[in-house]
Amino acid sequence: MPEVTVYDVAEKAGVSIATVSRVLNTPDKVNLHTRQRVIAAIDALGFVPRADATARARKTNGRIGVLAPFFTYPSFVERLRGVASALAGSNYEMVIYAVDTAVQRDAYLTSLAVTRRVDGLIVMALPFDNDMARRLLEARIETVVIEFTHPGFGSIEIDDALGGCLAAQYLAQHGRMRCAYVGDSDLPDYAIHTSDHRLAGYRQALADTGRPLPAEYIALAPHGLETARQSAHRLLSLPQPPDAIFAGSDTQAIGVLRAARERGVSVPDDVAVMGFDDLEVADYIGLTTIRQPLQESGRVAVELLHRRLTDDSRPAQHIRLPLTLVQRETA
Repeated sequence: MPEVTVYDVAEKAGVSIATVSRVLNTPDKVNLHTRQRVIAAIDALGFVPRADATARARKTNGRIGVLAPFFTYPSFVERLRGVASALAGSNYEMVIYAVDTAVQRDAYLTSLAVTRRVDGLIVMALPFDNDMARRLLEARIETVVIEFTHPGFGSIEIDDALGGCLAAQYLAQHGRMRCAYVGDSDLPDYAIHTSDHRLAGYRQALADTGRPLPAEYIALAPHGLETARQSAHRLLSLPQPPDAIFAGSDTQAIGVLRAARERGVSVPDDVAVMGFDDLEVADYIGLTTIRQPLQESGRVAVELLHRRLTDDSRPAQHIRLPLTLVQRETA
């Protein structure tokens, strides 16, 4: 049977060979309809790019791909540090695919399943459907997902709702009666909505202690220091301002602290402030927070991946990492 070439794919899809090349190498630069036609032609013809066929014969590319949204968020940077430290000194280099849209996520996953130019894949907080999972499994790309689960892949889970619950219980135990929340709005459809999960756990635990969370005590805005500062100003200007504010991240908690200082509100005497993540800066500023093992999640993801790359008969492992409440000066 003659070898299928890029020219065959281009002819079947009705596009140029340059377009086929873009679909394989920079898929996010090709519109969805065209990309789907090219991928359908690749699937129908069983096309394998020549360079990738050579790498497949060697059975290694020497690369681990990492798909990550919110690439500039400190929490994701910490996770990437964990991945990088676990790969240091190994035979693998880390290749990062920054994802800003659902189309970009699907384009990268589809392209990697065709080209197989990575030996393994770590997908951070990016859920994908069963069709995409099937494509990765059929391509035999070892994959580990973080903050997402699928029976076919190893996973690292973080119980964000539990984190919100821990924050509420702590504030209630310390006599706080008017508890508010600062979190994210306009959350994209391509990523895990961690802020929503933290709010849900917080709301339920407050209700369990007889402290309902009224709508005016929930301030949601696009993620960032300045938006959190503005949200906190709104909360602290209410006729009955909250005596505690739990922020969905340490970054947002810092914005809350800035607003409290600008208004002359004493922390924690007038208002307790809590964050989520336990970034390095949290210790420096004395922020009470919920610690999630960010770097450890990256390291463990690499460990799970390496085990499967070494022995693909091992079952996929699903690990839930613990959360810890860290008490400091702000609450």
